Amino acid sequence: MDAEARTATRSRENTRARLLDAAAEVFAEVGLDAASVEAVCDRAGFSRGAFYSNFDSKGELFLALVERSSSEKLDLVADRVRTLDRTAAPDPSLLVPQIVDVSLGGMEPRLVSELRTQALRDERMAEAYLRLQDGIVERVRVIVDDIRKVYELRFRLPITEVAQLMVDLSDATCERAAVEGLGEPETTRLLHERIGQLATALLDA
Repeated sequence: MDAEARTATRSRENTRARLLDAAAEVFAEVGLDAASVEAVCDRAGFSRGAFYSNFDSKGELFLALVERSSSEKLDLVADRVRTLDRTAAPDPSLLVPQIVDVSLGGMEPRLVSELRTQALRDERMAEAYLRLQDGIVERVRVIVDDIRKVYELRFRLPITEVAQLMVDLSDATCERAAVEGLGEPETTRLLHERIGQLATALLDA
């Protein structure tokens, strides 16, 4: 790739990142349904043309935002796994808070609920949502399997099912916390506690 092509690629990546950053702010403020392409473009400082050269629709933009956020969060969790003390005896109630902070993209639960609602209405959104969820479960599966290998753990269920249960419980916990009006510290504490309990229940002593 020549210098001109690299510059064009970086410019496109920068535009896409700024649109995603702007969308995160707008969606958090007004919700998915009330947010408009124009509002996102204005916040990012781009035209509609720049938007549609990167995304086909507002729904695709939102999915890309959730995917980026979930990938970043799971990367952090994977980094924590690599720094685990391999000499320490594993205690799930203590281990989980060190490494797990996973929900659907770490997004505002209300917006994730809106995404699910859109998926129920639109077949294309449903397919994209399911692909995203499957991708998150696979990333969590790899992380859980890495932990299993570090501490030579045995689970009562296949690792893929363990990962699916953890993702499902994480999503449900974050949604319930949002309905109850809990803040981020309380939600994080509850998330760690519940996933730690699940991990303990699933471990084969």
